Amino acid sequence: MVKKWLLFSFIVALLVLSACGNDKASKKDSGSSDDTITVWAMGEEGKLLKQLTEKFEKENEGIKVDVQAIPWDSAHDKLLTAVASGNGPDILQLGTTWVPEFAEAGALLDLTEYMEEHPEFAPENYFDGAAEIMQFDDQIVGIPWYVDTRVLYYRTDLLAEVGYDKAPETWEELQDAAKKLADRGEDQYGLDIDQNDQITPFIFAWQNGYDANLKENKLNFDTPEFIGAMEYYTSFFKEGSSQVEQGEDIIQAFANGKKPMFFSGPWMVNILNEQAPDAEGKWSVAVMPGKETKASSMGGATLSIFHNSENVDNALKFLSYMNETETQLEWLDISNTLPSKPESWENPKLQDDPMYSVFGEQLKESKAGLQTEQFERIAQELLSSLERVNAGGADLKAEMEQFNKTAQDLLAE
Repeated sequence: MVKKWLLFSFIVALLVLSACGNDKASKKDSGSSDDTITVWAMGEEGKLLKQLTEKFEKENEGIKVDVQAIPWDSAHDKLLTAVASGNGPDILQLGTTWVPEFAEAGALLDLTEYMEEHPEFAPENYFDGAAEIMQFDDQIVGIPWYVDTRVLYYRTDLLAEVGYDKAPETWEELQDAAKKLADRGEDQYGLDIDQNDQITPFIFAWQNGYDANLKENKLNFDTPEFIGAMEYYTSFFKEGSSQVEQGEDIIQAFANGKKPMFFSGPWMVNILNEQAPDAEGKWSVAVMPGKETKASSMGGATLSIFHNSENVDNALKFLSYMNETETQLEWLDISNTLPSKPESWENPKLQDDPMYSVFGEQLKESKAGLQTEQFERIAQELLSSLERVNAGGADLKAEMEQFNKTAQDLLAE
């Protein structure tokens, strides 16, 4: 971790020196004779995106789009190298937790001065959680491409057997249902909680009224709202409602009923349909059970323009095209990822679908992770602390005190 952070600091220094030696105007000058837009897109999206670019090229004669598909496992290092060298694409895809890191490094073009010409990029056009991600230090550093959020997946038949004819709606109901399901017998559980998932503890915290104050560098991990949420999180393991060990794959465990409830995103719908056919008609999804709120996480990806792109005008045209409702719905068909604009959700395909409509409701109450470049490190520290409680029997209060100190130190770096 320390070596990686030192490398990043070195790269930031190189970027600053590079920026000082460049003419600012040249970075925003799209008058280049090269009308090819280079796009770095990650994973499967990079492979599928080419299906959208042909239409854009037909509508914008003379502009070509060169999509380079980059595997997720090598994407972060490739982006760091691009920042250091100043040799990046015109447009790059970023996972939501990466935006603060690369924005802090100055790698992303501030789109603020282009907003009058492109009002379609205004933050109010997107879900609130997505609007949080596209902004950093009063700059507009990316346009939400697609979004995702977590909801509750549950076995309707097994919940009915323990007295729930619909999904649990509150913390109390979720805890009660999970305990009753776990009491069915040996190797039976109620709620699967992936202890490697860094966002679940924060979801519980948001539901309990927690919020950070990053403007004043206060993470607020010592507040009753956060501590209470961690008590709730660990209670599922303490009561035996959630399995401490990794155990059986969740797809199989959900299909055979050992783990009748879990949290996941929209990608899981197709996975269950394909890999758990025997459970067809026996499961559904619901918005998150809540306490103060029913909040969930806002995930997905943004499209940003690299800070020294010499093809900004054409890059903006491409972002505008990707932002259109029609394009977002076409991307939904291609990739099964969700549109980032509420306007797109007015389409009957989303409104009338029993699964999609639940995700649409949850997106209205979804929050972005902490918008700091240190989020990943902080989240991993939290998971380590919670694992020591769940698996090792450590004292939660002591672990949270140490975690709060460690997290504040990380934020101060």
